[in-house]
Amino acid sequence: MSSTSNSNNSHNLAVESKQDRSNTVRIPDRVDLRGSPRSRQGSPSHSPRLGPSRFLNGEKSGASFVGAELLGKLWGDRKKQPKNAKRKGGKVWYQKRRVKGLVVVTALVGLFFLVDWIMLLRLQDHRVGSDDRSSRNASSVSAQVKVTKPRKGKKHYSGIYGRLLALAAHALAEGQNKREPKDLWQEPVVPASAWRPCADQRDWEPNEGKNGYIMVTANGGINQQRVAVCNAVVLARLLNATLAVPKFMYSSVWKDVSQFGDIYQEEHFIKYLAPDIQIVKELPEELKSLDLEAIGSVVTDVDVRKESKPSFYLKDILPILLQKRVVHFVGFGNRLAFDPIPFQLQRLRCRCNFHALKFVPKIQETAALLLERLHKHSAQPGLLDHYLVGPHAVAAMIARSDRAKASKYLALHLRFEIDMVAHSLCEFGGGEQEGQELEAYRQIHFPALTELKKTEKLPSPAMLRSEGLCPLTPEEAVLMLAALGFNRKTQVYVAGAQIYGGTSRLAALRSLYPNLVTKENLLSSAELEPFKNFSSQLAALDFIACTAADAFAMTDSGSQLSSLVSGYRIYYGGGRMPTIRPNKRRLADIFVKNNTIEWKVFEQRVRKAVRQTKHVQSRPKARSVYRYPRCKECMCRTD
Repeated sequence: MSSTSNSNNSHNLAVESKQDRSNTVRIPDRVDLRGSPRSRQGSPSHSPRLGPSRFLNGEKSGASFVGAELLGKLWGDRKKQPKNAKRKGGKVWYQKRRVKGLVVVTALVGLFFLVDWIMLLRLQDHRVGSDDRSSRNASSVSAQVKVTKPRKGKKHYSGIYGRLLALAAHALAEGQNKREPKDLWQEPVVPASAWRPCADQRDWEPNEGKNGYIMVTANGGINQQRVAVCNAVVLARLLNATLAVPKFMYSSVWKDVSQFGDIYQEEHFIKYLAPDIQIVKELPEELKSLDLEAIGSVVTDVDVRKESKPSFYLKDILPILLQKRVVHFVGFGNRLAFDPIPFQLQRLRCRCNFHALKFVPKIQETAALLLERLHKHSAQPGLLDHYLVGPHAVAAMIARSDRAKASKYLALHLRFEIDMVAHSLCEFGGGEQEGQELEAYRQIHFPALTELKKTEKLPSPAMLRSEGLCPLTPEEAVLMLAALGFNRKTQVYVAGAQIYGGTSRLAALRSLYPNLVTKENLLSSAELEPFKNFSSQLAALDFIACTAADAFAMTDSGSQLSSLVSGYRIYYGGGRMPTIRPNKRRLADIFVKNNTIEWKVFEQRVRKAVRQTKHVQSRPKARSVYRYPRCKECMCRTD
């Protein structure tokens, strides 16, 4: 293509050289319609929203090609004239002909510019709209996925994930008789089975607890409280103190008045840990009457940094204990580091979590009914049932069984309650109403986060999602399960409190996996009545159902329930209790392509993202022993 401007081209085409014996005007093979400054300024190549265009790659556009053809016809039909031919008024005639030619060429070039300009504008508008939609997909998730039934009975989905959900439904319908992938219900058995529990082994003398008494009031839900109890046990041994049975703080979020003895077997807790520390149910009378706050014996979670090292407690807390004879930790949660910590103290932490904390008979018996119905009244109890519900409940399950073959089930923990959604600072497609509702919730329950938003520039919802910091929505969870290859007939137990957005958020999950169950529809109203208004005790039922499941899938690897459940399955599972941990950063990158990605590619990418999290590894440094018990303090290698 010629590199000269259109004005020069026009001039060269119009001026007839006196030295040209043929008097024929030569036309360039291709006409460059990009030469004018106006066309360059308006080119979408300068727009960040528009990628490379075929109009700018040196190819002939439709208008440009037609223009070249017309110019060729216009100028190519001229006849050769004799060299000395002269006519009267020839000069005037030629000037008129030249003016007409210039007008025609100018008009044609203007027309070509107009056509190209309109086409480029339309393409740019289309691409901008496409990019805007992709941007919105990355920063928010559909609030609902509606299911409608057209005449032929096929289900169609609307919403951001409507296309993928429709593809998933089609894939599940076609694959009903296909075998599921082998690794769905398995861990990497050989390396996983090389670890066995050994936190019950002791190698020290009992602690006399002579330095004073420690009281702990744990905050949060049942899982945060469990972690606090284990930390308190280790702290009592570290400070050579006697531990009073921990108390649980009433939470405006959980609204549960349950105390330690309402959830865990108090006598077993005291007796089992007797070789490690001294535990009493209450403080001595002379200490009970003291105003602990007035004498400076109250230590709050504000006074103790998160995951403080043992040296902090020896330096700053032990002197208070020796002077006042009692220290009361209020709001004591995740306040003890995992590293560095002496070997035997770390083992004591594991011993408390996996051996000393047993649920009360009321919870065990109801959980046994739940497991029995999940396994379709099988005579064969699950691998972990004995540890979770106790030998008496297991014996009752076997007595009631009808000798049927055990039914597998997948437990799914949907960590999509309003507290998680609000604290994440992510957006979930609910628009202004959702934003106002979550902000009002933050002001009440997370005031520190609300103040931080006023003073600091926090990451945008789109950035949080791309970094994998947003909880998976129910729609994303069901797409993950379908991509992994779980059969449509799979029995799915959904654990969790009230899902943000109500039951409508479960519409897609119920549609793709009709065998979806919860504790509310597996247990009768009478069986659930003793737990009504006790969210922690209801959460204990979910904990047992998830831990005993043939496969467990989490939607947020950072939640305490998911961490405790997966760790318990590792500790007692013998390498036969698989857990699905999504890599939310990788999944976010996959989900953002939901409008264009094909189902086969989606399956491959999701399976790869999840498979990378299933490898067997020892506990990384400074990570939780509750979630990663494969370490020398908690478990022993058999190879």
